[in-house]
Amino acid sequence: MIFFQAILGLTFFILLPWCMSDNRTKVQWGTIIKGIVIQFALAFILLNIPFFRNIFMSLNSVVLGLQEASKAGTSVVFGYLGGAQLPFDEKFPGSSFIFAFQALPLVLLISAISTLLFYWKILPMVVQGFSWALKKIFKIGGSEGLGISANIFVGMVEAPLFIQPYLSKMTKSEIFSLMTSGMATIAGTVMVLYATILGNTVPDVLGHILVASIISAPAALTVAKIMVPETDNVTISAKVTMNDPPISAMDAISKGTVQGVSLLINIVAMLIVLIALVHIIDLMLGILPDFKGVPLTLQRILGWVMAPVTWLMGVPWHEAHTAGSLMGIKTALNEFLAYLELSKLSDAALSDKSRLIMIYAMCGFANPGSLGIMIGGMGTMAPDKRGEITKLGFRALIAGTIATCMTGTVVGVIITITRIC
Repeated sequence: MIFFQAILGLTFFILLPWCMSDNRTKVQWGTIIKGIVIQFALAFILLNIPFFRNIFMSLNSVVLGLQEASKAGTSVVFGYLGGAQLPFDEKFPGSSFIFAFQALPLVLLISAISTLLFYWKILPMVVQGFSWALKKIFKIGGSEGLGISANIFVGMVEAPLFIQPYLSKMTKSEIFSLMTSGMATIAGTVMVLYATILGNTVPDVLGHILVASIISAPAALTVAKIMVPETDNVTISAKVTMNDPPISAMDAISKGTVQGVSLLINIVAMLIVLIALVHIIDLMLGILPDFKGVPLTLQRILGWVMAPVTWLMGVPWHEAHTAGSLMGIKTALNEFLAYLELSKLSDAALSDKSRLIMIYAMCGFANPGSLGIMIGGMGTMAPDKRGEITKLGFRALIAGTIATCMTGTVVGVIITITRIC
C-alpha cells in the first residue's frame, strides 16, 4: 500500500504539470526521468550514508553554537528580554522566551556570515560546484544552472542577482526554471531559524532542511521543464557576481547585517499581519454554524483541501487532515507559520515519518507573498522581461509547490525502504 501511494503520488505530480504544459510535445522525458532518479539518489545518499548523517549531527552542533552566539548579543542589547538572567522567578517553563528578541535576531548573524563567506569566495565556489553538476547532468545553460544552484543557499531575489547581466538574454523556459527553483527552495538565512523552531520536534532537523533545499532543486527543474519546455538556444555560461561587493571582511559583515535587518523587519511584519489576518478569517468563519460540533476555521478548511495531496506524499489517511492543514497554511500564508504550527503539534498528531515528510514538503517559498517579492525583484533586474515574469508568476508558484510535494514523496519512500531493510 505504501509503495502504491508513492507511485500514485509521483505519477500525479508529473501528470499535473504536464496537463498545464505550454508544449506537451516538446517535453524532454529523458530529462524528467533523470530529475526523478537524481532526487531518489540524492535523498538516499544524504539520508542514509553514515558520513552524511555525521555531517547532519555536526550541523546541529553548529546550530547550537550560532544560537548561543546570537543569545550573547541579544542578552547584552535586550537584557532578560533577549535571554539574559531573569530578575524575577519564571512562573512556568518557557514563559520568559520572547520570539522577536531571542529567536529572530539569529537572522542578522546568518546574513552577516553568509555575506562574509561570499567575500571570502567560499560561497561562490560551492554554488559554482552545484552549477557545474546541473549543467553536466541536465544539459542546461550556465546562467540557468548557476541561478538554480544559488537558490539552494540564498533567497529567491538574491539568486537572480548572481546572474543579473544574463537575465534579459535568458529564454522563457530558463526564466521559469529560475522562478520555480526560487519557489521550491529556501534561503540559508532562514534555514537555521527554522531549525531552531523545530529543534525539539525532529532530531537533526537542520540537516533535513538543508537536504530538502538541495533535492528540491532537481525537482524544481524537472517540473519547470514539463510546464515550460525549452524550445530555444540556452544562454551562455555565467560567473558569480555581486552588486556592490564588499571591499573588506568588516565591510562584508556590515553589509550583511544591514541586509539582515531588512529581512528581520519583513519577517516580523509579515508574521504579525498574517497571523492577524488568519484570526480575522476565523472570526468571520465563526459566524457560520459549527461543523460536526466544532467551529469552522481556516486551518480546518485547508486541511480538507490539502489532505488528499499529503496522502499522495505518503502520509497515512488518518493523519492527512492534520498534515493537509499544515500544507495549506504553508501555501496560502507561508512556510514560517506552517513550521511554527508543526512545532506546536502533540506527538500523537503525526508520526515521525509524517513529520519528516511535511518538513520536506513545506521547505519552499511557494506562497503569494514570496511571489510578489520575486516578481518585483526580478522585474526590476530585467525590466524588458517584466511582462513575461509577471505572466509566469502564478504558474511558478504552482510548480514550486508541486516540486516540494515531489520531494516529500521521495523522502517518504526512502524512509520506508530504510526501515524495511
